Amino acid sequence: DYVLECLQSGWISSAGKYIQAFESSWADYCGRQHGVATSSGTTALQTAVGCLNLDAGDEVIMPTFTIISCALAVLYNDCVPVLVDADPETWCMDISQVAARITARTRAIMAVHIYGHPVDMDPLLALAKEHNLTVIEDAAEAHGAQYLHGHAGQKSKWVRCGSIGTLSVFSFFANKLVTTGEGGMLLCDDPTIAASARSLRDLCFQSEQRFYHKELGYNFRLTNLQAALGLAQTERITETVARKRWMGKAYTERLSNIPGLQLPVERPWASQVYWMYGVLLEPKHELSAREFAVRLRERGVETRPFFLGMHAQPALQKRGLFQEETYPVSDHLARQGLYLPSGVGLTEAQLEEVCSAVHDTLL
Repeated sequence: DYVLECLQSGWISSAGKYIQAFESSWADYCGRQHGVATSSGTTALQTAVGCLNLDAGDEVIMPTFTIISCALAVLYNDCVPVLVDADPETWCMDISQVAARITARTRAIMAVHIYGHPVDMDPLLALAKEHNLTVIEDAAEAHGAQYLHGHAGQKSKWVRCGSIGTLSVFSFFANKLVTTGEGGMLLCDDPTIAASARSLRDLCFQSEQRFYHKELGYNFRLTNLQAALGLAQTERITETVARKRWMGKAYTERLSNIPGLQLPVERPWASQVYWMYGVLLEPKHELSAREFAVRLRERGVETRPFFLGMHAQPALQKRGLFQEETYPVSDHLARQGLYLPSGVGLTEAQLEEVCSAVHDTLL
């Protein structure tokens, strides 16, 4: 209905009431003061780094096990991505490695919640405070996930992912819990950062003289049509999160008896949303993830591979990055991991069919 109203009104491009309504609704759901919608999660990341006024050569610490958008956001702002390996159980960044990667040029830490499970943010926030660093929270894969802030002490509080860092970003790609087809959003509590993000996403037009540019920006605008779609899905996000958590637990119940197959975890300080239900074959398993995927496809089950680490990306290696750096956990995840069907529309009968195929292949 919202999308049809956009079409009927003629407000189909990057102006219209649904953009502000979507920004406000999603920011409020995540516990933030400001939302700035963008054309994708990738452009939200680039805008987030751009808002920090970093100098060329400044460093941003990030996980190697993530999508290349994270590295691109740093590189397109003339900065340097510095990597840490993945935690072998949560598959998020290994926070124990971060302190050793901080140098005099470090300006920010990009924490990426992987496949619906939060990063343990408290230690990162403590490090950031100690070294005066910005925390960019990439919650693109963690719509509705929650983190027990302060879980190591007596005053803990559950908060939503996207509310924890200095600023945070989301993706609304087609496979996300809330989707606008393509789209993203930057969230923050600082009005100065929000104003900078709004300017950068809109070619840095000036309100007093539109076609006079003091800075260079981007055309990263979201359309009113997309925002209308996103707003409608935000209104039912609670239902969607419940469905995803059911799906994750249902998979775990049915697959936990298979030896040599590592399933997603949920730490006591996390309420994850199983954005993708990933499974990981043990290192010495007779099958690789690629062979496993072929056999599942023969049984009518489509899968997707895990991320390939940033250190292993030829396009980044050509730039002279990550030479002779090794990240064994990320390499294992890339070699032996895949996602099972995880869409919100997956029925219980389809889930049973997937589990049956996994059992037939591995047992």
